[in-house]
Amino acid sequence: MEQEGRISHARSFVRVLPMLLLVAGAFYDYLTPTQFSAAPLFTATPLVAAPLYSRRGTVLTGVATVLVVLAVHLRLGIVLEADAVTETVTVITVAVLAVLINLLVRRSSEQLASQREIAEAAQRAVLPGPPGRIGGFDIAVRYEAAQEDAFIGGDLYAVQDSPHGVRLIVGDVRGKGMGAVAAVVIVIGAFREAAEQETTLEAVAQRLERALEREAARRDSVDILEGFATVVLAELPHGDGIVRIVNRGHPPPLLLHGDGTVDELPARSPALPLGMGDLGTWPDLAEEHRFPGGATLLLYTDGLSEARDGRGRFYDPEARLTGRAVPEPGALLAALAGEARRHSGGFLTDDMVLLALRKPV
Repeated sequence: MEQEGRISHARSFVRVLPMLLLVAGAFYDYLTPTQFSAAPLFTATPLVAAPLYSRRGTVLTGVATVLVVLAVHLRLGIVLEADAVTETVTVITVAVLAVLINLLVRRSSEQLASQREIAEAAQRAVLPGPPGRIGGFDIAVRYEAAQEDAFIGGDLYAVQDSPHGVRLIVGDVRGKGMGAVAAVVIVIGAFREAAEQETTLEAVAQRLERALEREAARRDSVDILEGFATVVLAELPHGDGIVRIVNRGHPPPLLLHGDGTVDELPARSPALPLGMGDLGTWPDLAEEHRFPGGATLLLYTDGLSEARDGRGRFYDPEARLTGRAVPEPGALLAALAGEARRHSGGFLTDDMVLLALRKPV
């Protein structure tokens, strides 16, 4: 909150900076001998306004600057002197240039906004937010991009209710750019189909593996051919009070209990990430854990656990959550995302997906 307050004050100061420059220039020109000039302050005023204000605001700032310059020169009786005329012409020229700069900035902003809208639409299509309640469980998902205004990347998630229970996937595709996005689309598409059709979680994992293998064979893209994805799959059978986990090289989920205890759910039989089948074959094995009422299952990507502070220390979600009251899933994820950003000084080095599923008491 303190950092946000400082940012807000800085933005407010920048917004009024053109007017402060204008006032300072007027007083300087009026109170100093005629051989001293406030031309640098007057020329800076419309230039500073150009990227900050609207076109109308930039025009008004330029007009106001020219009028102030003329008023000061009239007051001092030097309107027609060579230095005064030069200063006035300079300010008029800079004011016109400021309007042109403003037009360019606004056009670039509109293009960026259009690209942002396209990115948002792509993310909603590939990674739609799940409803707040599925199969009797309360669910929340949060995607935090490492770069501001960046949207879809290599992190992925999906939640699906199926005849076999609620099935989840959270994962992280190697690399960035369109290759990673293509791999995300492949994994999510295969998961949604397999979650409905396959009777076991192990079979779902194998379907994902085969989907990436087929795509690698079909495409010439280096990003696809050399890519892999770490994923964790979870299955919560209806009414059984258990959770089954298949982990393919991903950070282990956490089970948060109502009394503040936290259980890490590591893979006792680890398997290679998806897309690395050429290196060896390890059979997938779903491991069962109790999932009592009031508990919350937390799945996340390494953008959370690899957030570092100034001393290089990693954020440890298990240690941070132990002994704390567990809020509802949405509030939990908001708190975790905020803590990770504060821990890393406000700059995440990797995208972060957080998914929380709570079983009501």
